Amino acid sequence: MANLADGGEASGLSSSSETSSLSPSGEPQTTQHTGSYLVHVGRKAMACQFEVYFNAGQYLHDTATAIEVLDEIDRLESQLSIYREESEISQLNRCAADGPVAVEPGLFSLFSLAMELSAASDGAYDITAGPLSHAWGFFRRAGEMPTPEVLLEAQARVGWRHVRLNEADCSVQFMRPVMELNVNSLGKGYALDCCAARLEEQGINDFLFHGGQSSMLARGARGDRTDGWTVGLRHPLRKSEPLAEFVLQDAALGTSGNAAQSFVYRGKRYGHILDPRSGEPACGVYSASVVAPTAALADALATACYVLGGESAIELCKQFHGVGCLLVVPGKRVNSIEILQHGIDSLTILDG
Repeated sequence: MANLADGGEASGLSSSSETSSLSPSGEPQTTQHTGSYLVHVGRKAMACQFEVYFNAGQYLHDTATAIEVLDEIDRLESQLSIYREESEISQLNRCAADGPVAVEPGLFSLFSLAMELSAASDGAYDITAGPLSHAWGFFRRAGEMPTPEVLLEAQARVGWRHVRLNEADCSVQFMRPVMELNVNSLGKGYALDCCAARLEEQGINDFLFHGGQSSMLARGARGDRTDGWTVGLRHPLRKSEPLAEFVLQDAALGTSGNAAQSFVYRGKRYGHILDPRSGEPACGVYSASVVAPTAALADALATACYVLGGESAIELCKQFHGVGCLLVVPGKRVNSIEILQHGIDSLTILDG
């Protein structure tokens, strides 16, 4: 089984198979067991490493095509990043309180998906929650306890119901001042979906693509297998040990957890995934993984499931066709876990 270092929001995702291996640092090692190799091409973007894996020798133009496709991620980052003042989303955030702002159709569809999930989760998922991230210091990657006044001010700027989308002209308008949209929770997944479409247009139909290891998308199958690609989930308390394996075929996997950003205040740990309804960091879940038809949907639902937890997360996933989830939560004993799962047939639990 191959191993990748933790990344993004994942509590630990790894790409794995019987015929290749990766070192714990994520550096590739080409290893032959049954006559099958992997070729991979990667690039750093969106504050993480994107990598695409192919069956070696299957496509003559795989590497050149992958390099062209990875250029698409650079374009999407310049559109989606709230850290770039001239990005399309930053310009929208500056102007949408003054009136409707037309956006690129793909971006509009991403906003529409986000609003659908906000409604389905009763606000547990909300891309207007950026002010909360500022208040808690996570936007600066320097978490801190906000004062009650700062938190109240941030909460007054949050609320998906105050965003008006007009499908007729792909426009967005904020119905209260000083709001902002932030698609960090599904931007990597959206980038994977866009890149996958480009690869398939070029006749490449067997590949595994990941963004920061917390977002994965698989098409076709690995080598001479017919069931897809095996992807592993690491144990949230014992990082060197695998917890579960998923087999993905024409599907995506997103995992949310607080391994990436957290801080301790007066003996309590606060993570960067925030509950937009309370304004507080979500708690009670070690990790939430979602299998879905698209990577954007998998990523967004993983965030929502992490916030909701338990049966509420499972009920949310039941609303969407082809979606399953796995939640890892604290067990009844100290340093133990409990696993809750729904709707994932190709899942093997290795250690509970």
